[in-house]
Formats: sequence, C-alpha cells, structure tokens
Amino acid sequence: MQSEKNNNQEDLNPALNKSSSTIVIVHGAWSSANDWLHVASHLMSHGNKLITVNLPGHGSDETPISNISLQLYVYEVLKAIGDERDVTLVGHSFGGIVASQVAELIAPQIKKIIYIAAFVPQNGDSLMSLAQSDKQSHVGRNLIVDENAGLASIVREAVTDVFLADAPAHIAKYVTDNLRPEPLVPLATPVDLTHGNFGKTPKVYVHSQHDHTIGYSLQQKMVEDAGIVRTYSLPSSHTPFIVFPQLLSDIITVEAN
Repeated sequence: MQSEKNNNQEDLNPALNKSSSTIVIVHGAWSSANDWLHVASHLMSHGNKLITVNLPGHGSDETPISNISLQLYVYEVLKAIGDERDVTLVGHSFGGIVASQVAELIAPQIKKIIYIAAFVPQNGDSLMSLAQSDKQSHVGRNLIVDENAGLASIVREAVTDVFLADAPAHIAKYVTDNLRPEPLVPLATPVDLTHGNFGKTPKVYVHSQHDHTIGYSLQQKMVEDAGIVRTYSLPSSHTPFIVFPQLLSDIITVEAN
C-alpha cells in the first residue's frame, strides 16, 4: 500500500484498537454484498458495527428490472442506515454514485465517505457521463447493451480482465460463471448534489492502480475535482476487496474511527 498522505502501514496500527464505528458498505455494479464477506469479517473483528447493503436486482435479489432505479438504490441504503449517526459510508465503483446521493440527503448523519476504486460525481454527473471520458477502461470495448431488456453485460471472456485480473483463477472463474447483467437506468441517472450537504461531507479515496474498470487517471481526476486530499493507493485491479481484504479493512477501520 502507498498513501499520498503519509499514512503507511505503521500509521494504521494504533487506530485499529479504537472504539467501534458504524460502517455502511455499498457495492458496485455487477456485484453484490456477498463480494464483501472477507472484508466484513475483518471489519467486525475490530469491533465495528457493519451494514452491508445489497442493492435491488443484485446477488439473490429478484426485484424486476422495470422497478429498479437510482432512487430505489438510494432508498435501500437510507433504509439500512435508519437513525444511525456518525456513519462512515463506503462506496465501491458505482457504489460511489449511490453513496454520494445518500450523503446529500442525510448529510448530518454521515461522518465520512470512503470511495474505493469508485466514481466520485459532481452535481449532474452519472456513471455513464463519467465513464465516457475514461480512455484507460476496458469496459467500453467489452460492453453488451440490451436496450430492450434494460440491461448491460460484459463479454464473458473479458470479465477477468475487466474486473479482477489479479484474483486467483478459481475466484475469477466463479465470478465469470455467476456475473449477472446490470440494470441500465441507474447507470444513466444523474445525481443531484449540493455544496452545502454532499460538498461538505469529508471524503477519502482508495485508488486501485491497475484498474481496468475505472482507469487510474480518471480516479485521480475525480479526486482532484472533488477536492479530496486524503488518499491511499493499492496495487490492485478493480476488486481490492478480493486481493487485499485485510489491508483494505484496516484502512476502512482507521478512517471510520
């Protein structure tokens, strides 16, 4: 791990023994809460209160595609948070879009947003609008869009390269065999953010340096545009929660406490 704010591994250790915090994880597109099981185990071992949200239409959830929207995703996260306060929101990939909109709506309850290889939107941005500028991403060349069904898929042979090129072969095969198509509507929906709410919420970014889903250059640009000054970098693909679950958990725990 590298940290652009001089937070090396030794800096992480003392904070791991602090009191527990409420952490809410929002997974990304083509993903589910189950993908965070190893990170969840590490986080709970540190005494954190953890909520992993499974977005509608992901994992084993069978919400009809016609019912799925960005607003529904946001509602699920709001429902999971309830009256919790001092919440650290963790958003991975598209989860960064969802987490940003959640923070806008309940800013007084949010302590911090941790973006992990995630999209960081400005007002009016959508995942699609941000992704269009990403020349390093391998998604575009391997994307299959079914507008009639309202779904987007990744070419089967490219799943490993796009998402988890550094993962063990058996995990890459499992992901490839079980990847579900992604609802299109939320990906194209712009966020509605203000400086007074989302803009004032503290933010941290964890870069994935070898990312073929969200290019490292776009990650850096979004961080700069958002004025995020506290960052970490991992030498990982788009799924550091698979290759570096303990280290990622330590970063989250330190930042949440």
